[in-house]
Amino acid sequence: MNMIVRINNVHGSQIAAKITGTFTMDEHSFRFNAIAFGRIGGHNIGAKISKTTQKMLMKLGYNVDDVINLLQQKLVRGDIILPEGITKETFADG
Repeated sequence: MNMIVRINNVHGSQIAAKITGTFTMDEHSFRFNAIAFGRIGGHNIGAKISKTTQKMLMKLGYNVDDVINLLQQKLVRGDIILPEGITKETFADG
């Protein structure tokens, strides 16, 4: 499954941050929201997509749980495209 993740905005700190962005699959772009947690227990990210996005992904033949898992993995690993002026250190321990 090929996915490109772009971050639009990050609000918060290294302990907890709200992330908004888009991910692209099959040349279709979808919005997501996520909460990133650091520190105790390591890094963790919970991503959410809308019901409309879920329906579209299913229509395209994707398993929604697999898509969300991949999105969260990419966010945790830092396999993302950041807007100018935002660094990974803004919301992660590096």
